[in-house]
Amino acid sequence: MTDVRAAHTAELGDAELKAIRTLLDAAFDGDFTETDWDHALGGVHATVWDGDELIGHGAVVQRRLLHAGRALRTGYLEGIAVRADRRGQGHGAAVMTELERVVRGAYELGALSTAEGVSGFYTARGWQLWQGPACVLSPSGIVRTEEDEGGLYVLPVHARIDPKGVLVCDWRDGDAW
Repeated sequence: MTDVRAAHTAELGDAELKAIRTLLDAAFDGDFTETDWDHALGGVHATVWDGDELIGHGAVVQRRLLHAGRALRTGYLEGIAVRADRRGQGHGAAVMTELERVVRGAYELGALSTAEGVSGFYTARGWQLWQGPACVLSPSGIVRTEEDEGGLYVLPVHARIDPKGVLVCDWRDGDAW
């Protein structure tokens, strides 16, 4: 029997945070950096537990995305992963259901950046591929992030968007998206 939990970073204890970090390190084959970890903190975490074993995680953090002259309050998804031996059993869907509940209840827009090969999972859930240019509002101005195009998805809640328009994310250390 699995248990899905949602909690803000401030409500998680050291053992839970360590379990999340361990899961993310394994799921991203050691390519989950300290900066990536920082991006996943400060918001609401959805976790899936099987007894005392963490098998799934995702977080939604607030960001500002600029589109069509507006700064949109955006629930940005980070650190989405399911333990390799438990994939394909609905645990990722359980994580996403909880994160989407938070996005729909608190934000104008949901957004995420994904790796190749998993886009069908998100589109089946109603997420839309961003088809326009992607940019970041860097310290030196707006800079296009072409390497991220084709991997950005949005979930419109209250925001009116043109998915072929320009989408600009706020600046942060590490990966812009």
